[in-house]
Amino acid sequence: MSQVQRMSRLMVKTLRDDPADAETLSHKLLVRAGYVRRTSAGIWSWLPLGKKVLDNISRVVREEMDAIGAQEVLLPALLPREPYEASGRWEEYGDLLFRLKDRKGADYLLGPTHEEIFTQVVKDQCTSYKDLPVMLYQIQTKYRDEARPRSGVLRGREFQMKDSYSFDTTDEGLAESYALHRAAYQKIFARLGLDFRIVSAVSGAMGGSASEEFLAPAAAGEDTFVDCPACDYAANTEAVTFAAPVPATAEHGPVEELDTPDTPTIETLAAYLGVPASATLKNLLVKVDGEITAVGVPGDREVDLGKLGEHLAPAVVELVTAEDFEDRPELVRGYVGPQGLKIRYIADPRVAPGTAWITGANKPGTHARDVVCGRDFEVDTYLDVVVVEEGDPCPVCGTGLKLDRAIEIGHIFQLGRKYADTFQLDVLGQQGKPVRVTMGSYGIGVSRAVAALAEQTADEQGLCWPQEIAPADVHVVAAGKALQTELALQVSEKLSAAGLRVLVDERPGVSPGVKFTDAELIGVPHILVAGRRSAEGVLELKDRRTGEREELTAEEAIARLTA
Repeated sequence: MSQVQRMSRLMVKTLRDDPADAETLSHKLLVRAGYVRRTSAGIWSWLPLGKKVLDNISRVVREEMDAIGAQEVLLPALLPREPYEASGRWEEYGDLLFRLKDRKGADYLLGPTHEEIFTQVVKDQCTSYKDLPVMLYQIQTKYRDEARPRSGVLRGREFQMKDSYSFDTTDEGLAESYALHRAAYQKIFARLGLDFRIVSAVSGAMGGSASEEFLAPAAAGEDTFVDCPACDYAANTEAVTFAAPVPATAEHGPVEELDTPDTPTIETLAAYLGVPASATLKNLLVKVDGEITAVGVPGDREVDLGKLGEHLAPAVVELVTAEDFEDRPELVRGYVGPQGLKIRYIADPRVAPGTAWITGANKPGTHARDVVCGRDFEVDTYLDVVVVEEGDPCPVCGTGLKLDRAIEIGHIFQLGRKYADTFQLDVLGQQGKPVRVTMGSYGIGVSRAVAALAEQTADEQGLCWPQEIAPADVHVVAAGKALQTELALQVSEKLSAAGLRVLVDERPGVSPGVKFTDAELIGVPHILVAGRRSAEGVLELKDRRTGEREELTAEEAIARLTA
């Protein structure tokens, strides 16, 4: 029998107006409906209704993880420096890590993710191939020192996450564990009622090779992904790669220098010469681990610094400064060209051998025409580094790609042996020799899923939770009179006895209008109102999502809701 939760005893304070600092729909509604409260920038308290939703999501995650044979553990959030220093992530994470010292001066961190610690646990507990494969998971608080926490619980400095890890002795075993997690994630997000896409992704600071993201399309999303309308291709924009174009074979004249005063940008150059920006070559200067490097792309495209950083990781990529130009007078700001440069030159595949460009002449106020790749300059490294644009050809079928915003709700990685190598994670193999273990890492943003669901399912009246994770199955509203309150409480007890989770609003002195508004705002799937026909034993049942209403006797309502 479920307990009836009375609104008169529930710690909930709803608000009529949006919080002044709220930008996204989920931020506004979760605060207004009394689900969360801001404690500090990026740090949130989960109030009773919010905690119920958070726990329901965790329950679904646990059930599906248990179903694939994963075992739940709980590791500490306060972690020593040494494992992360061994993996290199003490430095790689940079300012995102919360770092602290104990009273003896030893360094610690608050865990952003736990690959290192899980690897050490398995190294201690599993010594033979007979102990593997094993899949372990936890649902725990994680920490990242975001520079600009925003969007409520979508981008916080403290958040709830499910992270799991697989350990196998073969690559085939890793592929199987990865497939099990992928299928489990599909079931989890389907049960939660999320609209989601699975897209190719990059591994970032996690390391490893193959990875995929689970994205929930939403206007508030901070991720951009591409989707092909003609085939099933989808990818994070940082993971999109295009086929290299066929080298050009046209004949070009010799390099011609052009007097182009006051044209330090592509826009001013194209306007001055009366040519499209696509005819020019943009050369962006960056520093890669402190070494100045040029990156060449067509003038009508932008360099994706995130994608460039992923390609060059773990090297640190940053833009050059005015001081860098002062130290290198041969680099003329606004007029850099690849010909004659004495620095590394990276180019997008569109800068193919045989293509001719208008580009800087490495002289103030001067550009050069017919600068040919392969004849007048060489490319040291080709990398796919342009910002993907709407209409770019699909790498699979060539159809124009669509761009969409989304919230990342899950990410799965085939880590391989990166962490096993770091910590020498070996087990005794069938042949009596040590075998290096291979790993997978799999994350779900549990608190983030709350916000993602709010973004996807809310309407003008408020939140609108799917049945599986709502804080209650039915919200019973007593319009106000004694007879209505009596009927509401009687029906609530019967619904509870039938196994339903019931929230009943029997608050004295609160107007029916406020109660109805709160019921819409809180977003329980079914609203049952004891109103004007209570004397006849008739109630009104409303479907929160569709708005459909029908009048039913108490017995009919109970039968309908428990069917």
